Amino acid sequence: MSLKLAPHYVTDEKGKKSAVVINIRDYENLLEYLEDLEDACDLLKAERTAKSFVPYEQFRAKLKKEGV
Repeated sequence: MSLKLAPHYVTDEKGKKSAVVINIRDYENLLEYLEDLEDACDLLKAERTAKSFVPYEQFRAKLKKEGV
């Protein structure tokens, strides 16, 4: 996902940037991007720390058996 933001800066009396205003669509896209990034980081952490994996079909069969 490529983010192309068009920020508007809020400055103080000295011209120092103190805040940023972006449109709501950019804000929502930014939140979605951050959520995706967080999910990717969680997956990487799980892969690094996992001691073993259960094949998907085996996991799915177990869920069906349990009625989930």
